[in-house]
Amino acid sequence: MRAKAHFETLPSGKEQIIVTEIPYMVNKASMIEKTAALINEKRIEGISDLRDESDRDGLRIVYDLKRDAMPNVVLNNLYRYTQLQSSFGVNNVCLVKGRPMTLNLKELIHYFVEHRADVVVRRTRYELAEAQKRAHILEGLLIALDHLDEVIALIRGSRDGEVARAQLIERFKLSEVQARAILDMRLQRLTGLERDKIVQEYDELMKLIDHLKAVLASDELQRQIIKDELLDIRERYGDKRRTMIEYAGGDFSMEDMIADESMVITISNEGYIKRTALDEYRAQGRGGVGSRGASSKQDDFTSNLFVATTHEYLLFFTELGRVFWLKVYEVPEGGKNAKGRPIQNLIEIPREDSVRSVLNVRGLRDPDYLENTFLMFCTEQGTVKKTPLEAYSRPRTAGINAITINEGDRLLDVQLTTGSSEIVVALRSGRAVRFPEGKVRSMGRNAAGVRGITLANANDRVVGMVCVSDPSQELLVVSENGYGKRSELEEYRITNRGGKGVQAMKVTEKTGALVAIKDVNDTDDLMIINKSGIIIRLRVADLRIIGRATQGVRLLKISAGDEISSVAKVAAEEKEEEILNGTGEDQPINVDTPADLATLTDPEQLSDN
Repeated sequence: MRAKAHFETLPSGKEQIIVTEIPYMVNKASMIEKTAALINEKRIEGISDLRDESDRDGLRIVYDLKRDAMPNVVLNNLYRYTQLQSSFGVNNVCLVKGRPMTLNLKELIHYFVEHRADVVVRRTRYELAEAQKRAHILEGLLIALDHLDEVIALIRGSRDGEVARAQLIERFKLSEVQARAILDMRLQRLTGLERDKIVQEYDELMKLIDHLKAVLASDELQRQIIKDELLDIRERYGDKRRTMIEYAGGDFSMEDMIADESMVITISNEGYIKRTALDEYRAQGRGGVGSRGASSKQDDFTSNLFVATTHEYLLFFTELGRVFWLKVYEVPEGGKNAKGRPIQNLIEIPREDSVRSVLNVRGLRDPDYLENTFLMFCTEQGTVKKTPLEAYSRPRTAGINAITINEGDRLLDVQLTTGSSEIVVALRSGRAVRFPEGKVRSMGRNAAGVRGITLANANDRVVGMVCVSDPSQELLVVSENGYGKRSELEEYRITNRGGKGVQAMKVTEKTGALVAIKDVNDTDDLMIINKSGIIIRLRVADLRIIGRATQGVRLLKISAGDEISSVAKVAAEEKEEEILNGTGEDQPINVDTPADLATLTDPEQLSDN
């Protein structure tokens, strides 16, 4: 049983948990004392004050929360560690037709209805027998009233009551019960008004007898009586439940104790992973140098960066085609400068394998979501494959095969689709192909896939895949030297799967090869990180839409010998944070000078054809 509680927000913005009912067997004073002890011992955190405001109007226990506390998490901890929730087992052993049996809820209801039906039948039979007895007596009284003078004369001429009873039985063919009723009848019953009452009572009894017989003959009428009687009991005796009763309410998972917050998941090239609160990253202007976002050991750099909430599932896809599962809250938390933990410490990835794509999925146990969701795979050699998400909905510690990888190839990216998206695959050489998802038939887990794009040369490879469901979506491409641009999706004409595609970016020595392609709009932010660990967050809205075949504008200043390694998009912040001056390691550097910005926004410089 669980206490009733709700949240209230004061005008000052302070939040409270208000408890209005507690389980009936719990002592309020003792519970408050123990809760206060748990708060002092730091076993329950997030509560600044605890008060008992109960009065004659009812129970009211108030928990004042700290500013940074999550109400749901605090309440779940109160349910877990205090007497606000009590759980107990129920052993439903009942006598069924004289034999003890353990019943489940459905069986309890079934046998209860059977019992109530038996009660209704036995009660109806008794009432029918009593009504028939009374009707039989009334029939005798009516016979006597119809022959009143003869009956009186017969009684007056008899020597005693026994002789009169015998003569009544013989003369009017009455039963002994009827004869005794006539002899016991008072003289006032001989009046006309009393006769009318007897006739009325007899008529009502006959209607009742007909109804009782109909009930005994109809299961439907019997069940209607059961229903009406239960509703009547509810109306007469039902009152408001004082506590909530929940099945297995005492079983809390770790997920119930953790707030569902947005996190930045960072995975390095050598397999270090961490999660960091999204609000640790400040938005900056386009062209800034950025702030240090991840420290790493020598020769390591961030290869995967994306945003997920703590309650979502992470699906890890490796370059050799296997998939592993992990909850986001199971990933160790660390600050922007933290290195993280090796993925091998969290999931069983072989030494020769490494993670290439990670998806965050919330509905892994939702049949409707699984039925209408697919995974689209893409390899570096241009192979694509589509498989239903349901095929990957049964987590295993050691992982399972997600796709068969051909020799000399590696898995590059995996994305969620609805089955009706459009696929855009981009190459390092700056070309991209766009084709409908329907061109790729659904395949099993162990299939290798089909040709998605043809490489330009032996040194070319795929750098990214985008699955777009909205034709108004825009595509953003980024080169390794920090240049990027966004263009309308419609500029990428639809071609056949497996073609060479169209030019997505004019690749030059100045821009460097293409490293990423993303689907974006004005509500997105970009998080770009280079191999040395420098990270910048900028708004997509700051980038104007330009032609598909241009080289774009500078997004990030790249030092000599450095290059971009990863690009991710996140939801844009509601407010721009002030861009701070300074050159400290954790301070963002000012944006380009006005002269530089003028150069980057010059239409002639942008076209650069």
